[in-house]
Amino acid sequence: MEFVGSVVTGVATLSQTMEDGRRQMVGLLLPSDFVGRPGREYAAFNVEATTDVTLCKFARKPFEKLLNDMPHLRERMLEMALDELDAAREWMLLLGRKTAREKIASLLMIIAKRQNTLKPIENVEELKFELSLTREAMADYLGLTLETVSRQINALKKDGVIELERKRHVFVKDITRLLNETGDDADGGYFE
Repeated sequence: MEFVGSVVTGVATLSQTMEDGRRQMVGLLLPSDFVGRPGREYAAFNVEATTDVTLCKFARKPFEKLLNDMPHLRERMLEMALDELDAAREWMLLLGRKTAREKIASLLMIIAKRQNTLKPIENVEELKFELSLTREAMADYLGLTLETVSRQINALKKDGVIELERKRHVFVKDITRLLNETGDDADGGYFE
């Protein structure tokens, strides 16, 4: 990899393809996520845009020098890496223990949190956000079939948890209800 960068707008996926051609999505890149690894010449995962993506791109070698010259930037990179580790742990829980409905609700919350500014959750009465993944991409990411994703989204709509406008715009009237659908033992907090 000749460059590193940060996602400014849009969504991309991280995936890995096995020798037999099977592909597994292993992460999402949303605005402010970092792409690439300083100090490494090769990327372990494929990066694929799922929407139009704007990337703030830096040549890898000069960026590595910048990290050495600016300790506060190096500290920020460490903080971002630890955030990514937290997200990976959350994703492991999601894949390993959650029901299909909890997986869909959790993914919706992850995207909603990333697309909204820091606000106390109890102050958010209703929430609108763009669902930038296709149902096929959601199925890949969550380890579900396309049919299961569609069925669960329709069930959340039927139960009044979410509304969809033009298939990609999600409207949540009651954020607490969506949080309860995730199966998490969370009692509030802040959007990040």
